[in-house]
Amino acid sequence: MIEFLYCTEGLLIRLFTVDDTIVAIASPLAPAHRGIVRISGDAVVPMLQRVGLLPADFRGSRPRRFPAALDLGCDLGSVDTDVMLWPTERSYTGQPSAELHLVGSLPILDAVVDRLIEVGARAARAGEFTMRAFLAGRLDLPQAEAVLGVIDAEDPNTLNDALSQLAGNLSRPLQAARSELLNLLADVEAGLDFVDEDIEFVEDEHLLQRLRQIRAGLISTADQLRERSASQSALEIVLRGLPNAGKSCLLNAITQTESAIVTEQAGTTRDSISVIFELDEHSIQITDTAGIEARGAHEADAAVLAKAQLQAIDAASRADLCLWCVDASGPASNDALDQLRGALAAGGGFKKSIEHWLLLTKSDLSPPPSGWMEAIAELGIRTLSVSAVSGSGMAELITEIGGVAERLDPTETGGVIGTAARCRNSLTSASTATQTAIALTQAQAGHELVAAEIRAAASAIGDVTGEVYTDDLLDRVFSRFCIGK
Repeated sequence: MIEFLYCTEGLLIRLFTVDDTIVAIASPLAPAHRGIVRISGDAVVPMLQRVGLLPADFRGSRPRRFPAALDLGCDLGSVDTDVMLWPTERSYTGQPSAELHLVGSLPILDAVVDRLIEVGARAARAGEFTMRAFLAGRLDLPQAEAVLGVIDAEDPNTLNDALSQLAGNLSRPLQAARSELLNLLADVEAGLDFVDEDIEFVEDEHLLQRLRQIRAGLISTADQLRERSASQSALEIVLRGLPNAGKSCLLNAITQTESAIVTEQAGTTRDSISVIFELDEHSIQITDTAGIEARGAHEADAAVLAKAQLQAIDAASRADLCLWCVDASGPASNDALDQLRGALAAGGGFKKSIEHWLLLTKSDLSPPPSGWMEAIAELGIRTLSVSAVSGSGMAELITEIGGVAERLDPTETGGVIGTAARCRNSLTSASTATQTAIALTQAQAGHELVAAEIRAAASAIGDVTGEVYTDDLLDRVFSRFCIGK
């Protein structure tokens, strides 16, 4: 009997065994033509027999699909059900499992779950089916997180990353590296056992060669994860506003780069410029877009301006945070506030969860024109005064951006982005330990010191793949799932 401590929001709930038979609705909790109830555990067959979905003399050792009828009693009567049954060796969870496919009415699905609980099943907790698959060795931890990634994918690229991870394309190189480290550790420790005898299990040159190969593989995997994080940043920010509102200067100040060209001439930025930077270990992408031209401006460049605006609209549609930049030192033009007011009223083209902030830029030059603050107050959005040149207000802005990034932390949202975030420190630790082992070997230090670093590297990789795990880690991974998965 395997016992597991189930935690939620940092609180220990109670001890339960993974030998319990669990049940839950596995299809979306919304009206549909068909619905699915999932059940897993050693008592699946006896329970299905007790509710009349399997004959009393049923003996099956292979996956089966057959029609049946379940009597729900009360006013619901009998419901036709397709029973899908998998034996232990063929199931997702590593236990006898079944799915009941039936009409998608939520009251009927709830009644089916209640009926199975009456005969001894327990209501499954969030992610418990996938957790059992992990504990049974059907999936490793990155693959388990990829299940959530597939469910939550909102675009083809994210879905493809999740499917690739689910297929083991991340796990295989990590497992191979850990296996090679353990084999190397065995050779080094065998030599330590015979240190008083003239027996050398692994020569230093061969040891160095193997360590360098392992470290190169770890660096390659870390680079792939970094690229994934870059393409799926936890937080996407877009800068919008009139030409010459200080957007490019602000991008350079926030990212501490010279990525955008800054001149006194309005309309310098035509193509959108994106920069990815790290803030308190959060990956953030910020995009500088072409200024929203005032009516009638630059008619000769209409085609170029139209293309630039399409790029800006596309960037804004993906953003989690839109920073509307208004030149606080400029003339009291109504265009800037009119465009912001129109965008807020329309709401179209943005994520439902997007936040809009107003930045009064160039605040070091002069206070906002008279009457602006009253108009701004009517907008009802967060407003900050900043100057990218003097630095005034920049610390507060960056702190506020960090707060948004924290709320969208990929380690809290899960999926393949969560894997990349969770793996980063572990792979860095493994790579560092391997490099230390190389340095110790080159210095002809004792092999017991080399063995300790190899062991540390293998343990760090085990943290990623799940060969080494804690209850807290499993809770953070599986509590993000919905019930029934």
